[in-house]
Amino acid sequence: MRWGMIMVAAVLLASCTAVEVEPIPGSITYNGQPRTKLTKSPAGSTFSHTFHDQRGNYWSETYQIQPDRSLKIISRRRAEDFRLNDNGGL
Repeated sequence: MRWGMIMVAAVLLASCTAVEVEPIPGSITYNGQPRTKLTKSPAGSTFSHTFHDQRGNYWSETYQIQPDRSLKIISRRRAEDFRLNDNGGL
């Protein structure tokens, strides 16, 4: 019985898929990929983008440059208070 429960849990965990962060208004990639490519930055490097939406919420997104030079949002967080740190992020 116990092994059966462990097997069921293992199968359920193995069937989970990762969810990608979707762009929202204000995101760099909201209307598709930018027309200009970041050609001097190495693939895999990251940078932050900070903005506020129409409701007044402040957001900080972290982007990663992909091998094909496109951008991928790897994280997003909302801040109650808009204070920038030394790196320009929230």
